[in-house]
Amino acid sequence: MANEIKEHEDYNFVDGVTPEGIVRPSADSLIEKAESKYGLVIFGARRARQINAYYANLQDSKNPHIGPLVDADSTEKSLSVAMREIITDRVEAEHQPGTKFNEDGYPIAEEPNALIDFSVTEYPDAIEEEYIPAGSDEVIAIEEVILDDHAE
Repeated sequence: MANEIKEHEDYNFVDGVTPEGIVRPSADSLIEKAESKYGLVIFGARRARQINAYYANLQDSKNPHIGPLVDADSTEKSLSVAMREIITDRVEAEHQPGTKFNEDGYPIAEEPNALIDFSVTEYPDAIEEEYIPAGSDEVIAIEEVILDDHAE
């Protein structure tokens, strides 16, 4: 038969090309890297948004975004890159219940210092300081003292 359908996992029925992207790595091997298939979808999408944000802000000198951690060309979709990062253990899923994320896929801190997780046992010489929000009267008072010291 001329129109016989080939049934093989490495064959693309449309154009006969070996499929890439989300098919490779396989979904089964990817699910092992996350808690569930739903967790994998969320994790992959969040990492893809981070990669997109990296490419969108390349000209920004203060670019806080992390680019692809595997070799990727410019034509490759960010979700495919994210899935390859997951399968090669370049990124790991860590369940953070109740955490909110911004549009670029990064966690949003509930408190100003919530994402900074330093402990006194890790840094015994660290000085513990009180957090003072920017623009408060206390910050202005400190700035005034510094300005007065320079005036003398």
